[in-house]
Amino acid sequence: MKELLRSTDPTVIAFATALLDGEEIASFPVDVHMSVLEGSIGILPRRLMVREGDLTRAQRVMRDNNIEISERP
Repeated sequence: MKELLRSTDPTVIAFATALLDGEEIASFPVDVHMSVLEGSIGILPRRLMVREGDLTRAQRVMRDNNIEISERP
């Protein structure tokens, strides 16, 4: 699994997931329950992961919809 994007805004993760589902690209959100540790103030980012083989397609979908993606090696 590779990190596609990282955001403190849960609506961005939800929108990105919907876009990927529409393109039949499997995704997996991580860090979604970190609010328990941070006290629900939203400072810790959530990440959206995709399969390594789908990363290039998923990045293209995000760019086409003006969603900032993670640029990590």
